Amino acid sequence: MGCAISGLAPKTAGEAKTEDAVVRLSKEQVEMIKESWKVIQEDIAKVGIIMFVRLFETHPECKDVFFLFRDVEDLDRLRTSRELRAHGLRVMSFIEKSVARLEQLERLEVLAVELGRSHYRYNAPPKYYSYVGAEFICAVQPILKERWTPELEEAWKRSLGFLQCQSFPHPMTHVKMEMVTSGRER
Repeated sequence: MGCAISGLAPKTAGEAKTEDAVVRLSKEQVEMIKESWKVIQEDIAKVGIIMFVRLFETHPECKDVFFLFRDVEDLDRLRTSRELRAHGLRVMSFIEKSVARLEQLERLEVLAVELGRSHYRYNAPPKYYSYVGAEFICAVQPILKERWTPELEEAWKRSLGFLQCQSFPHPMTHVKMEMVTSGRER
């Protein structure tokens, strides 16, 4: 379990073969992510709060891994929580570092693995991290307005999926990212 990129994990628990998977990002996709990040940064705290409030609305079970928010039922109280703001900013800081390393794949992998190690102790199911990625995408769409395109969404999904696979890997799947020279997938 762990990797949210569909088709990467072995189909049955009994498979012994390790699979290699490649997430490809074109230079154009990297540029789209970086350009969109410049706009997202202007509302970085807002994105973090929206992302986590939406996460707790759509997946209330996720609150159980957050000691401070576990018993908070009032979402309006969460919206004004300093602790939630601080956590949202830490997540946004991780995304910012990831965006900066999109063209330095070894450093990006190290960053993602460190995230996984630091979150291991919370015992959150890996699928929760895919929920965070999905809520990030929902939170940035209104901020990016007409800049949001299906191509940009695909680029963000690929990069976030790669980060999740590196942070919380499936034991039978190795995922790597490659840069491709054109906008076309192989």
